[in-house]
Amino acid sequence: QRYRSPELESQLEEPWLRDYKDNKSFLIDDLLYHKEQHTSALTIIDRDHIYLILQECHDCPYMGHMSEDRTKERVANTAWWPKWEQELSSYINTWERCQKANRNHGKKYGLIQHIEEPKHPWETINMDWVTGLVPGGEENFNAWLIIVDRFSKSMRFLPCHKEDTATDTSLLFWANIISTCGVPKIIISDRDPNFTSEFWTNL
Repeated sequence: QRYRSPELESQLEEPWLRDYKDNKSFLIDDLLYHKEQHTSALTIIDRDHIYLILQECHDCPYMGHMSEDRTKERVANTAWWPKWEQELSSYINTWERCQKANRNHGKKYGLIQHIEEPKHPWETINMDWVTGLVPGGEENFNAWLIIVDRFSKSMRFLPCHKEDTATDTSLLFWANIISTCGVPKIIISDRDPNFTSEFWTNL
């Protein structure tokens, strides 16, 4: 007759399996995973990696720009980070706002200005911000500056801080956009005129 000892079985189990059963977080090959209900995903904190995950799970053409629920399911099976669901919602909302702005070529801007349809890449761009993110990375970034080229519809996400001034933003813009794409003729932003004026002056 065989006898079973729960204590002995527990001692014989792999350490990662015990951690998996007992905790929401567990290690496998020195990598931290997070368990939530019936899914387990790699824990990430690097802002660049988080952006790539969001981009892969929502923006890539082969994904077809899925709904928020389907994107959430895909992210949940890929990676985990604190408050990722709130960040995903903000990301999708911002992405949709940018796409709507890109479709509105030639709409009136105020009473006397209008947005001309660009004839070349990076001639006319939109600038938008996603804020309220969990600080991450070596510099504790807590926001994204999103740059959209209205000609090609391509988007760039630049890690930044919510508290950044117009000077900080212009330096970031110079290093990541002007240095590779040139100076745009038109920049569309929802920031106040003083911020926009100082931004252009610093450029």
